[in-house]
Amino acid sequence: MSNLGYAASFEQFHPNDLLEYCKQAEKVGFGVVTASDHFHPWVPSQGQSAFVWSWMGALGQATSLQFGTGVTPPGWRYHPAIIAQAAATLEAMYPGRFFLGLGAGEALNEHIVGDYWPEAPTRLERLAEAIEIIEMLFTGKVIKHQGKHFRLESARLYTLPENPPPIYVATSGPIMAGRTGKLTDGIITVGAADEKLKMLMERFEKGAREAGKDPSSMPRILQVKVSYAKTDEEAIDAAVRDWPNGGMNFPKADIRNPEDFAAMAKLVRPENFKNRVLATADLDKHVEYIQHFIDLGFGEIHVHNVNRDQGQFIEAYGKNVLPKLNW
Repeated sequence: MSNLGYAASFEQFHPNDLLEYCKQAEKVGFGVVTASDHFHPWVPSQGQSAFVWSWMGALGQATSLQFGTGVTPPGWRYHPAIIAQAAATLEAMYPGRFFLGLGAGEALNEHIVGDYWPEAPTRLERLAEAIEIIEMLFTGKVIKHQGKHFRLESARLYTLPENPPPIYVATSGPIMAGRTGKLTDGIITVGAADEKLKMLMERFEKGAREAGKDPSSMPRILQVKVSYAKTDEEAIDAAVRDWPNGGMNFPKADIRNPEDFAAMAKLVRPENFKNRVLATADLDKHVEYIQHFIDLGFGEIHVHNVNRDQGQFIEAYGKNVLPKLNW
């Protein structure tokens, strides 16, 4: 399926406002919503961080859009069994509309439970084991599990959809790309250089084939970040002000507090957003940017407008971007 998606940023907006933006996005032609699952915003000035799972139930009632998490990390704030229960419930309520987007997590949100925050290889191990648990619970059987990272005692999901929701995993490295192809139904990644994206897709396809799957039938979702405004200057100024973390070209998964990101944000300059956030008023450049990723083989592009003016962005994309895209 080919779709342009709207990225609902829970770090930046009140959930009631996001619901209105999603309704507006549906009216102009967006087909899917991906919603971030944060406990904290990146910087305090972003100002929000609501509970996405409550909100998705409201989204299902308010729109006919497909939707899912972008992304939820299992095993820290949520035991995998709770994620499985939540996902099964949403899919039972809104059949064929929900996807479960999972990721390894960031200390910014997950350190709050007071557990040791491990190195990346261990985080990926935990993610793979959590996926195994979630998939077992989706069978409706009584599950017992004693693994390296998780335990589960006589657990069964009683509210189940006719078909389990698809599981997609956010992936940025070659090892997890291969595991994603083996273990899940599709891949989520972010805009990057063509060489990196092609490498990730090759690893994803290899993993899928090793598991006996046809990778050509598996969703490939890309999230891109843009800043649209009436002038180029306004677009870049808004990106620096509202999404300074987008200009931080270094690993951020181990940083714990919004205040630490705010201190780093003082060093961010407009040039740091080059090749990371498309900041321009020229909608033809937005079309060209998104079309390039479509041509690389991504069937869904989820667009996050990083500045505050969501209404203007949605209206402009509905009139001048969506109609010009060739899937």
